[in-house]
Amino acid sequence: MEANTRSTGRLPAAFLTPGSSSFMDFLGAHSPDLLPGNRPLPPVQGAIEAPHGTTIVAATFPGGVVLAGDRRATMGNVIAQRDIEKVFPADEYSAVGIAGTAGLAVEMVKLFQLELEHFEKVEGAQLSLEGKANRLSTMIRSNLGMAMQGLAVVPLFAGFDRDRDKGRIFSYDVTGGRSEEHGFAATGSGSVFARSALKKLFQENFTENQAATAVVQALYDAADDDSATGGPDMARRIYPIVTVITEDGYRRLTEAEVSEIARAIHERRLVQPDGPRAALL
Repeated sequence: MEANTRSTGRLPAAFLTPGSSSFMDFLGAHSPDLLPGNRPLPPVQGAIEAPHGTTIVAATFPGGVVLAGDRRATMGNVIAQRDIEKVFPADEYSAVGIAGTAGLAVEMVKLFQLELEHFEKVEGAQLSLEGKANRLSTMIRSNLGMAMQGLAVVPLFAGFDRDRDKGRIFSYDVTGGRSEEHGFAATGSGSVFARSALKKLFQENFTENQAATAVVQALYDAADDDSATGGPDMARRIYPIVTVITEDGYRRLTEAEVSEIARAIHERRLVQPDGPRAALL
């Protein structure tokens, strides 16, 4: 059948038969070797040096949610890449930010995008935001074998829930455990510092611009204390990726928009290096 497929250029009948609305289930049934979690791994002979993505932050506001990430990838004590992209649209109303082993994380995002697109084409409707979060949880769990060998992927998922008419954020652990975060969240090596910054800056009545400014402030604070997180690079004009998801869908802020926020923050930090102060009471 394989030779016949090559000669005719047609897919086998199994690939043309409607089946599960899950692309991962379909791939597992017909080509399980293509799933990342099914690939054989060599024995570990010490520390694995692979580029890692770091800090991702998110914050909600009344009209939706902002998801942002820094641009640095590290490999041990070396900066592997200064302008890596860590935030991607999952579909029209959701986005995912990656932290962990960069190569596997990008591959997982692409597979997640296909999963959501496949469901929509088979079912004729978009998966609910809760359903999308659950699908991503399953994909992370399937990578557990690699995570146990040091190749972990820990994303942050955010989107606009059209059923509840609000932005929502979901965080994960390496086993696929899912938690909904309220207000703000962070993941990656600089997440402790970014989350602490957001804890002091977050307000329920944020405007879209204020939420975007808050997440860039948080990334700035993370870069201040975590060497694996890259702050705004004014010399090279490399700025964080900032995305906004509202009832109108996913939108990535332009470089001009993000640079304006980053430069305003940088100018203020020249006067107040530790950033804005929270009220004592």
